[in-house]
Amino acid sequence: MMNKHQSALDALVGAILPADRMRAARDIIEPMADSAKTASGVDALDFTVALNTILFADLLDRTATGAAYVDDVRRSGRRVRFDHGALRTIRLPHGDTGSLPAGEQAFRRILEPLGYAEAAIYPLPRLRMTGRAYRHRTHPETIPQFFVSELHVDRFDAEFAGAAARVFGTSRDPIDAETAAALARLGRGETLPPDVAAHALRVAVGAFGRQHDRPMLADYELLKRTSAEAAWIATEGNAFNHATDRVPDVAALAEAQRALGRPIKDSVEVSGSGRVRQTAFRADPVDRAFGMPVGPDRTLSVPGSFYEFITRDVDPATGTLDLSFDSGNATGIFGMTKAA
Repeated sequence: MMNKHQSALDALVGAILPADRMRAARDIIEPMADSAKTASGVDALDFTVALNTILFADLLDRTATGAAYVDDVRRSGRRVRFDHGALRTIRLPHGDTGSLPAGEQAFRRILEPLGYAEAAIYPLPRLRMTGRAYRHRTHPETIPQFFVSELHVDRFDAEFAGAAARVFGTSRDPIDAETAAALARLGRGETLPPDVAAHALRVAVGAFGRQHDRPMLADYELLKRTSAEAAWIATEGNAFNHATDRVPDVAALAEAQRALGRPIKDSVEVSGSGRVRQTAFRADPVDRAFGMPVGPDRTLSVPGSFYEFITRDVDPATGTLDLSFDSGNATGIFGMTKAA
């Protein structure tokens, strides 16, 4: 029988997702935290589980290949162990991303009040980016991490910077005063009334999207010539770039998916330690509109998001699961959103 806490959590997620999608997401993901809570109101742990559940469901809506894999998991009676989600941000030389805080700061302010802390920084020099892993302080192995990358425009030339300023300078801050106050309350260990939590959750989910105007095609093409990652952010913004399933044997899974004809990466990325192994489907294409100097917008098919797989071994030095990432692995996985 479903306990009162699970019913309240379902109601919170159900305030954003239709009932059928809420149940499908809840039932396919391994539990992120126990449901023994009896106090009323929505606390930071509830909010975190709800946020991750909705972001996972949204990713599946945008990635047909990932959704097909998850349907296979569902039919097999298994569940997904949601390891981490990833998103991309951009930092301009003078922080000029409209009213949106620059780079990863736009998400640090959301994640930290929910119980996340920066666990490690990963330089990505080939991409002129930096990755940051945010790990949950009290449930590090079961609540998904966030891998937040930041592209540094000041490492590109002036022409690139000009295009980036035109594209990203129109960004708007989705976090309203009411949501900022609600997050602050959660960060202080307080609980929120269900209606306040539902509003804040809807706004927080909206932060994982594109906050700037659709790009002009000329600016998009200029960015893409130098950085496929900048071009991706230009069309997709801060949407979940991928969600990741933690599996026992990523190499065997890759072979099985390849045999099904699914577009999986040619090779498995292996960390320097050998304990973290990753692969992914290639990004599903999406149609996006681009502005033209005159006349109507032009619609093109561009790389969207994708679904990833990871195997983590126990770190013998700690006796616990190795929850780290690897700069080389991450660089290889970024290639899944390059245009064909």
